[in-house]
Amino acid sequence: MAPPNRPDNAPQVPKPYEFVEFPPNAPTLTSPAGHHKYLKNRIHGILHLQLTVETALHISTGTVMMGSDVGQSKIPLIKTMQTGNEKLTIPGSSLKGVVRSIYEAITNSTLAVVTRKYENKMPQNRLPCRSKDKLCPASRVFGALDWQGLISFQDARCVKKGFAPGFMPSLYRPRPDQRHKYFNPVSRKFYYHAIKAVAGGTKGIPTQQAAGQYTFETQLQFMNLTQAELGTLLASLGQDKDYPFSLKVGAGKPIGMGTMTVKITQIQRTELMRDRYSDYNTEPPSLTDSELQTFMKQAIAAAHQQKLIELPQLKQLQKILAYPTNREAPAGMY
Repeated sequence: MAPPNRPDNAPQVPKPYEFVEFPPNAPTLTSPAGHHKYLKNRIHGILHLQLTVETALHISTGTVMMGSDVGQSKIPLIKTMQTGNEKLTIPGSSLKGVVRSIYEAITNSTLAVVTRKYENKMPQNRLPCRSKDKLCPASRVFGALDWQGLISFQDARCVKKGFAPGFMPSLYRPRPDQRHKYFNPVSRKFYYHAIKAVAGGTKGIPTQQAAGQYTFETQLQFMNLTQAELGTLLASLGQDKDYPFSLKVGAGKPIGMGTMTVKITQIQRTELMRDRYSDYNTEPPSLTDSELQTFMKQAIAAAHQQKLIELPQLKQLQKILAYPTNREAPAGMY
């Protein structure tokens, strides 16, 4: 994101992002497991997630309202977040997109979306999957054209009511044509975390935000995953103890916003599907505490052993998304 009027010979300002390179080999494309039944040799269940805001979070609805309409009479206009019962909400689709981008980066997968303008700059084997019979690792789990995938995210609801009014400085669009590294080597872009988000400036707009230490809860339902696929999903949520990291969610990533830490509080395993339909009182068995940690450790180990996780890419990503950090967000043009 170069300043429009900066001379070409001006010194480079450090960027708040870095790239994870594609693996050298082409992705392996295979058919997905399907939704027609719960397969006996696969894993099904629900992950219960607790998401803690570390730096101010804003996910725009695209609507600007009068401040008085949301209890902020001193603010003329404010950019809103989604709410329900006076609690801030993170759409499940937003979380799914964040986690998918990580899953793509640490596996040998294609891109989910490529802007038509840049299709000719991408390796053909990295273009989005177009056939549901030939899907890359990420597409088999998260979905692709004519394929809905094997996981679904519920909207994440804030534990408490209300919001924190904040301010988001004006941001500029990415300019990949002005940065050689976007396409050489071709790679995926991720923003660094920062100690705190930039919250001031002369240009920008007030926003509804979730402030630091706001907590959200949600569930992620999955079916027909292999142990390695589930382990890779857990690693994509930052749960690999050897390569931990936090997520970047919502708007304002370049200025340090949107850092969230993830905790998995329990996993409900659905094993005997027949019981769900023969007894109204049946609840899937839950794994918590030490049993939960053992289960996750085994699944992540399987992902590494079966080489579904590309270790060089995981290491690159972990260096970018490691949190806590002592990195400062750029306060001006970069």
